[in-house]
Amino acid sequence: MMKKGEQRLNNKIGYIFGYFLFTTILYLVLILFEKVPESWTYIHIMGITLIISMIGVSFKRLLR
Repeated sequence: MMKKGEQRLNNKIGYIFGYFLFTTILYLVLILFEKVPESWTYIHIMGITLIISMIGVSFKRLLR
């Protein structure tokens, strides 16, 4: 059985891994369909993804 601290760490690592995976896939899809301005980089897409995830977290906390 995992301890609470280990489970929290695993949840955070999983969330971060999922964030980067989703951001990378989103970036590749947007580049493939040429929907990203040429001046934008991966960092800009990370910002957009961060905003989306923060909105999701705030909704989750709001609905508790």
